[in-house]
Amino acid sequence: MNSALLAKLTGGLGDSATVAKLCSTFAQVYTEFLPDVIKSETGLDVTVGYVGCESGLISDLIAELGENVALADVSLRNWSPNVVLSCGSGFVITLMEHLLGALPDVIEEPSLRPLSVIELDLAVMVFDKISGIMRSAVNAAGGFEPIIGRPHNIDDRPKRPDDHVDEYGATVRMSIKLGPVTSEFALVIPQKTLLKTKIVAPKAKGQSAAATDWAEQLSEQVRRSQVTLEARIKLQSLTLGTISKLAAGDVIPFFESGDVRVDVSANSKELYVCEFGRSGENYTVRVKDNVNPDHDLLKHIMN
Repeated sequence: MNSALLAKLTGGLGDSATVAKLCSTFAQVYTEFLPDVIKSETGLDVTVGYVGCESGLISDLIAELGENVALADVSLRNWSPNVVLSCGSGFVITLMEHLLGALPDVIEEPSLRPLSVIELDLAVMVFDKISGIMRSAVNAAGGFEPIIGRPHNIDDRPKRPDDHVDEYGATVRMSIKLGPVTSEFALVIPQKTLLKTKIVAPKAKGQSAAATDWAEQLSEQVRRSQVTLEARIKLQSLTLGTISKLAAGDVIPFFESGDVRVDVSANSKELYVCEFGRSGENYTVRVKDNVNPDHDLLKHIMN
């Protein structure tokens, strides 16, 4: 039997009009409530709009989300175990600039690229807000919290096992504008779940005095992030003729004859001036000075 026909007969694929109506209702909830959530917790104004919906096999829908997007797998007990959220990297990069104190008039459209490890940590908070509204809108029984998988760039998404059976889903595509930057986020929802869902607008809540401080959360996320350090040591200059004849076993001396200077960097940002040394069987560097004059290393690494 044709897979689409089987899905229709078993409630896993709806007609286009029904799916479109459910998706637009979902989008209406986000348009109304997500700007208020972000405003209350960051002080930033965002504009959210409905782009449209798409229907198809979930693997195809995910592939069509485009390049330079971050994904997170989300499950909500008593509703769906496999919703996929996406967010364009432009929004996360711009949000990080704002939270780190960049002046609005100097923030420009970022060059789109996969998110760094630190930016993926910020995406955790973004997906938390998106999934929180989803939870309120579907009114799943039991009041359970969504479980959010680790955000990852779309190119790093694990491949499905060979025996995976794909199912039909629907993508709710939303635009989100922060300052001069417009990006998109989306929800990919199995149709067998969506077709059974009664979407309700969550009750509006006033801004709490204990609203989460995203800037503090960001700093905490960054402190837990793993950052790869690189050490650069200056060697003595050699002629091109000498370099072209180097072979295994040849030795190139350090530039300094005393304490050997080592420049340590992370994310291509210079951090420390160190000296080269050794501890037992390990080669080491000892920190001598901080390159960054304002000593604000978190901002220095992330900017």
